[in-house]
Amino acid sequence: MLEGKFDEASLLKKVIDSIKDSVKLCNFNCSQADGITVQAIDDSRVLLIALKMDPGCFQEFRCDRELVLGLDLESLSKILKQGNNEDFLSLLAEDNPDSLLIVFEDKKKDRISEFSLKLMDIDSDSLAIDEMENDCSITMPAAEFAKVARDFKTMSESLNIVVTKESVKFKADGQIGSGSVIFKPHTDVEHPEQSIKVDVNSPVDLTFGAKYLNDIVKASSLSPSITIKLTDKAPALFEFKLPSGFLRYYLAPKFEDDE
Repeated sequence: MLEGKFDEASLLKKVIDSIKDSVKLCNFNCSQADGITVQAIDDSRVLLIALKMDPGCFQEFRCDRELVLGLDLESLSKILKQGNNEDFLSLLAEDNPDSLLIVFEDKKKDRISEFSLKLMDIDSDSLAIDEMENDCSITMPAAEFAKVARDFKTMSESLNIVVTKESVKFKADGQIGSGSVIFKPHTDVEHPEQSIKVDVNSPVDLTFGAKYLNDIVKASSLSPSITIKLTDKAPALFEFKLPSGFLRYYLAPKFEDDE
């Protein structure tokens, strides 16, 4: 039996809205120790998504045995829109489920809404993601990075990220012209989430597809900050912290023959 109760429906709503445009179908792996984990790759095999909602993300969590719930994220999103952001949200499934029960409880009214979502049998490869040394790590306000990604998408299909110990530079070159934004590390004592931290083992100059970056920044509402780990000629890691757990995106850079 799976019983997972969120104090507010908004958390799961934001998570699903963050990934449903990148992957349509995915397995929710449920266990008592790890809570709910998801690993899925987009159709182009350029973007890998790793989600971990620890039991601490839930007001109550129980999972008697390991379960795999195959879900259509577009269908799940439609059901999640039926509830208010502040509602209690419970996910319920039997030990051999063919459907997932989704329950909203309005905290202000005596109203309980129940929806049943049919589960799917989804083939997916579980990829081993090794924790590897990175050339540099950037932690910055998620809203700032989202603004850069969205603004530069109107100018170019690619976004170049150049990191040195002195600064992080985002630049784009397109048919209408070029542009750049430079951020320098700083610490905001009163508002730590506004700080920009840059750790550099060696400088990095990488280019990424603007479309994928704009899919990634849909998760900006989940966390005040984003951590970006870059390594030359390797997929970049973009991480948003959850109340207990994380949402990570691994994005392959573009090489000259991709242009």
